[in-house]
Amino acid sequence: MARVQLRRGEEGRLQRGHPWVYRTEIASIHGTYTPGDIVAVEDYRGRFIGRGYINPASMITVRILTNDRDEKIDKVFWRRRLTAAVDYRRRVLAGAGTDAYRVVFGEADFLPGLIVDKFGPYLVVQTLALGIDRFKETLVEILDELLQPAGIYERNDAPVRELEGLELRSGFLKGPFDPQVIIQENGLKFYVDLAAGQKTGYFLDQRENRAALQSLVKGARVLDCFCHTGGFSVHAAHYGAREVLGLDISPEAIAMARRNAILNGFGNLCSFEEANVFDALREFERRKERFDVVILDPPAFVKARKALEGAIRGYKEINLRAMKLLSPGGFLVTCSCSYHMPEDLFLEVIQSAAMDARRRLRLLARRGQALDHPVLLGYDESRYLKCLLLEII
Repeated sequence: MARVQLRRGEEGRLQRGHPWVYRTEIASIHGTYTPGDIVAVEDYRGRFIGRGYINPASMITVRILTNDRDEKIDKVFWRRRLTAAVDYRRRVLAGAGTDAYRVVFGEADFLPGLIVDKFGPYLVVQTLALGIDRFKETLVEILDELLQPAGIYERNDAPVRELEGLELRSGFLKGPFDPQVIIQENGLKFYVDLAAGQKTGYFLDQRENRAALQSLVKGARVLDCFCHTGGFSVHAAHYGAREVLGLDISPEAIAMARRNAILNGFGNLCSFEEANVFDALREFERRKERFDVVILDPPAFVKARKALEGAIRGYKEINLRAMKLLSPGGFLVTCSCSYHMPEDLFLEVIQSAAMDARRRLRLLARRGQALDHPVLLGYDESRYLKCLLLEII
């Protein structure tokens, strides 16, 4: 087995549990290997740290699978890891009223680069790193045995695969079946397009935050910005809102949102418009529109640290405009799914927007991603979703 030796002083982050070895941290590589092979990682003195798969084409050159020198990476290993991931979800989601959840959350489940989502009786699989992609057939076989899904779909069309030197592809791994399925979430039903929807088809990480609307929206006029396929909108209607307007720039998402509202009996209560949210918020302000609850769940404005400055401006703009539309005592639900926007900085941006909007805020709750997207301490990238519940004073 080839050995990757780190530069002096680069071992601390890995010893604290972070699973990535960056190209710039490597002093030397001893032995021969093929990209995707399992290699040992050592500190500068040659002391064992862990083993993982290597891809010299990627800035993340090694992804650690185990810190146990004697643990074999074989089919028994993969079964053990997948079984642990499945068992965890069964425990934390018992009684949650959902049949859709993340089964495997990559590094947070000690399976770097692997994403598996369950939508009703179907699974969607992503292998986003070269090393894990080499084991795809074995992983799918084990998942089929453990969960016995009616079908499995591959959504390996994520651009991040290109950074690993992998081709983009999607299609049936077990099937075929109609990729438009209906899932249950918090007692509601939603259409999900496994083949063409965002990510693997639906934003499962917001499930618990959508349920948190229950105490905020009764009798309210609600504006749901970046509504995607209507998750927050339909929940708001279900929890007693008197009127819900959803905005999204994607016509496909708006069409699906309307279907989801009708599916749950809220076709008359919920309306949806195709719009640029930034422009729409300015127009609502010009018309002196007022809402009781505004929800902001934008896509990631910052996908790399170098884009942070522009993202800060974007987050401040939409939050400032939203605050100006809220009546006193109204609620703002504002989110960021950008890992590079840490929560403390996000709060600073929100407070700056409030000062410019001449509003005072009361923080009701700081929330994050759902329990099926666990946060692994030592691996900060696993904690990416921020959701703040705020009252406008």
